[in-house]
Amino acid sequence: MDSFLTHAGYAAVILLGFLEACCVPIPSEITFGFAGVLAFQGHLNLALVIILGTIAEVAGSYVSYAVGRVAERPLIESFGRYLLITRADIDRAERFLAGRGAWAIPVGRALPFVRSFTSVVAGLTGVPAIRFGVLSLIGTAVYASVIASIGYGVGSAWHSVAHDLSLAGYVLAFVAVAAIAAFVVVRLRQRRRELQETEARQIRDHAPRI
Repeated sequence: MDSFLTHAGYAAVILLGFLEACCVPIPSEITFGFAGVLAFQGHLNLALVIILGTIAEVAGSYVSYAVGRVAERPLIESFGRYLLITRADIDRAERFLAGRGAWAIPVGRALPFVRSFTSVVAGLTGVPAIRFGVLSLIGTAVYASVIASIGYGVGSAWHSVAHDLSLAGYVLAFVAVAAIAAFVVVRLRQRRRELQETEARQIRDHAPRI
């Protein structure tokens, strides 16, 4: 990624930012952080990195938003057993983003790890497209500005900082794998319980009345 950013410059910032916002697993911290380093070295302009990267990320977030919007709740519920998504999850997401909860969008777009999937949830819960775009723009602009400025600030010390981030990443990856394993077990149990409740309700509804 460092080499690609060095040689392609703004085009790399735009492409990587767009793909990351489409839920492609590309570390945006590296994209904006190293672009900030290149700005420190005089190869790029920090303001342009932030502006172009933000625009690319917002465009990509609309792709993720559209996926959530097209899928809609019935389709998610139908394939929930394969996606490990329960009706309770959808209910919580809808309550979370209801009314003023939509302001969770800029917060989510400004946080690592959950940035991309915030857009999917926003589409799934039916947040209006214009409102989503404005809120996503706010969170993305803050995130891009902070990470690019950090890269600009550390300057030539970036590689040692990136090394420390990589070590921390391995720890986070281990924790994430353990959390995902626990998540899968819990979700399978929840999904099985929901299916049993649905079957029991269907049996009661079709049982002959005396």
